[in-house]
Amino acid sequence: MSFTIVAGDQRSAEWHLARVGRLTGSRAADMMATIKSGEAAARRDLRAQLVVEKLTGQPQEDAYVNAVMQRGIDLEPKARRWYEALTGQMVRQTGFLSHDALAVGCSLDGDVGNFAGIVELKCPKSATHLKYLRAGGKLPTEHLYQVVHNLWISGAGYCDFCSFDDRFPVNAQFVRMRVERDEAQIKAYELAASLFLSEVDRDVEAVRALVAAA
Repeated sequence: MSFTIVAGDQRSAEWHLARVGRLTGSRAADMMATIKSGEAAARRDLRAQLVVEKLTGQPQEDAYVNAVMQRGIDLEPKARRWYEALTGQMVRQTGFLSHDALAVGCSLDGDVGNFAGIVELKCPKSATHLKYLRAGGKLPTEHLYQVVHNLWISGAGYCDFCSFDDRFPVNAQFVRMRVERDEAQIKAYELAASLFLSEVDRDVEAVRALVAAA
């Protein structure tokens, strides 16, 4: 994968603009959503969002942040320090990774060894952290496609998915689950993403043709 790093903190104006019209890791699960017949609402809504962003050049994501989300944002630097202390590896923050050929990208919580590995940090509700503790080192299914997407874009060999909650006893505050790169899985995801992006482009051209004929 070839990508350009767009500098800027997450949730900054530059970050939001870099994501316009692009499939990102945080929406990967929506892109992969399925139902027994027809198109899943989450996939349809994401497709419509990207079409609007491509037509307007403006971000359409909801910027609302509730108290739980804000707490997670505030705790992330502490979680990153925990990871560094436990692994002995320094975590680099890079901004938004914008693919050079496809309308895709991702925002990493960090990478190690010049993208040898990537880090996904979660600071969730305590009940969610407990679920991760009980998972036995297995990645929660709801985050699978985000991790696969970010491994695809970054080219990294593994992702350390981590959860941190400083309200727990010290020896239970941090949990790490390593996900190794699976080329077959990534190829299947890449195909699904390419087909989805083709649908987005088709819809954009349909709207432009409609406007031109009016």
